[in-house]
Amino acid sequence: MPPLDATSRARLPDSSFAYIDSQGRRRLPINDASHVRNALARFDQTGFEDDGARERARQRLLRAAKRYGIVPLGFFDGQLRKERLEGQLKARSVDLASLPRGTVTFLLTDIEGSTKLLERLGDGYVDLLRDVRTLIRTVVRGAAGHEVDARADEFFAVFTESVRALEAALAIQRGLGQRSWPSGVAVRVRIGMHTGRPTVSEAGYVGIAVHTAARICWASQGGHILLSAAAHEALANATLDGVTFRSVGRHALAGLEERQALFVVRGAGLPARFGGLRVTAMARR
Repeated sequence: MPPLDATSRARLPDSSFAYIDSQGRRRLPINDASHVRNALARFDQTGFEDDGARERARQRLLRAAKRYGIVPLGFFDGQLRKERLEGQLKARSVDLASLPRGTVTFLLTDIEGSTKLLERLGDGYVDLLRDVRTLIRTVVRGAAGHEVDARADEFFAVFTESVRALEAALAIQRGLGQRSWPSGVAVRVRIGMHTGRPTVSEAGYVGIAVHTAARICWASQGGHILLSAAAHEALANATLDGVTFRSVGRHALAGLEERQALFVVRGAGLPARFGGLRVTAMARR
């Protein structure tokens, strides 16, 4: 990166800096491609006066990157890692007394192909992620579910009634399928459900039920809802118009001693064909 001495810096207009604080101090120069790359690398090391100032600087920096044809994948990865950390801190602050005890049904979601979406949309991926999360959060709350955690492209919720969890899963898949997304991209979410009796500790839910739910979500396919045998059994007396369950056999999932009997949900608004489980590579870990 060419050096920017004091004289050259003073000659630059304010528009050549991503951040100008309330005292008029100009930081993160973005006057050329080299300085834009440097500003992207130093962004999280910069102290901003408030969240609003930080967001304005972020937007100016992203516009500069676009102007110079820079795709800041590393920058977005850093932002998502920071968001994951914030999600972890938020999860710890959840009022543990509000989390359901006893037998509950976990619902986990995960955006399929999130890295490719990030590469294609660039800074637009952040807005897409926010829209997906808002839809899922709204549906979960409307179905009397409890948000446990949200990290980047993953969402973790819990329900006291398994049928409400399934209603939420169906509403999420149908809602996402009806949306139009930027640049014509297809947004598909994997959903896994498991019913069990977890332990509630000072860190939140712990136990094999949590791990089982996470593994089942991982094994699912975008657009589909995959159930454990326990979740399927909990729904034995549930009646939802046009909804059926198809067994996809018993499978080994990493970290779980016993092979798991799994079921895929079929119904309006869901893909007619289930392309198989993502279990082979996982089971070898």
